[in-house]
Amino acid sequence: MAKLVFSTNQSLDGYVDHQKFAPGPALFRHWIEHVRELTGSVYGRRMYEIMRYWDEDHPEWSAEEREFAAAWRRQPKWIVSRSLKSVGPNATLIEDRIAAVIRELKARLPGEIAVAGPNLAQSLTDLGLVDEYRLYFHPVVVGRGTPFFAGPRPPLRLVANDLVGEDVIKLTYVPA
Repeated sequence: MAKLVFSTNQSLDGYVDHQKFAPGPALFRHWIEHVRELTGSVYGRRMYEIMRYWDEDHPEWSAEEREFAAAWRRQPKWIVSRSLKSVGPNATLIEDRIAAVIRELKARLPGEIAVAGPNLAQSLTDLGLVDEYRLYFHPVVVGRGTPFFAGPRPPLRLVANDLVGEDVIKLTYVPA
């Protein structure tokens, strides 16, 4: 049975904003390895549209960026959206019966399925489907934006903490 995990980079004040801070080399290497090991990912529309950047090669990319793109392209993706009409390669659109589809994926697949996007994660949290939360705190304060938790936080229990690179703390929680 697959484990559904919501993890993302965030500021010290709890906001998710990929344009305000970027992962350093050690954290980017960590994300490459993480994506390689995933069974697949479930994306909300907005996060999927951001991640589509990795669908096409860019000549200015470093070797690490090409490596991440290859890992991202290989994994299956399930996109939760009522507004999209189509999705890219290796992706399946989920327009309705979201809870049933996610439960079926968790029951049928082994390993770990990532949840990408705070709004989708909140919906899946409300349904009791998220098994683990990984918060990657960067030493920046953004002040406003999209919070990691888009709604009330569920009761959580800390199960691990790790330093990733020189300045990012990863906290791992499970529902209490």
